[in-house]
Amino acid sequence: MSDTHDIAGQTGPAMLFQRCVFALSQAAAVVAAVLVVGMVLHILLEIGLRLVDRSTFVLDEMVGYAIAGATFMSLGYAFEHCALVRVGLLVDRLSGRARRALETLCGVATLAVTSQIAWVIAKTAMRSFERGRTSSSIAEIPLWIPEAVCALGLGIFSLQVFAWILRQIFDLPGPVPPGSDDPLQNDL
Repeated sequence: MSDTHDIAGQTGPAMLFQRCVFALSQAAAVVAAVLVVGMVLHILLEIGLRLVDRSTFVLDEMVGYAIAGATFMSLGYAFEHCALVRVGLLVDRLSGRARRALETLCGVATLAVTSQIAWVIAKTAMRSFERGRTSSSIAEIPLWIPEAVCALGLGIFSLQVFAWILRQIFDLPGPVPPGSDDPLQNDL
């Protein structure tokens, strides 16, 4: 069963774009889940090593990078499933075209901010790569790796917000149908 199936008989370039962006968000969410599993495994390894007076000496650093990566990589998927905190004092009181117009305005503002932050982090990652910057720990992790993961996650989130803006403008259905069995369903 796939969340990217043809929804409500809608086809065409707009729906293809919606499905591709959502598939990308799903893939990023899988990466986020793998990072969380990696954190758990590293913590369990560290516990085992400390029982015999040993350590990897990089637990804090690796878990920090994994938390950042998992957070940023899951943003698009969480947004599509309405799992991000939103303040709906005004939006929730509107319906129809007025609600879609306000949602579009909020989406454009979100897109402007997130895409700018993604660009700045991507430039930082490129600069770190060019300069060969590494972390100051004994692991000497190339800093461009966690920076690039964060930039990629924000880029995917920005694409998901753009796809959502298009849905608001053209009144298209989303890739997560309302009433689906998904516990994080999109019921807008």
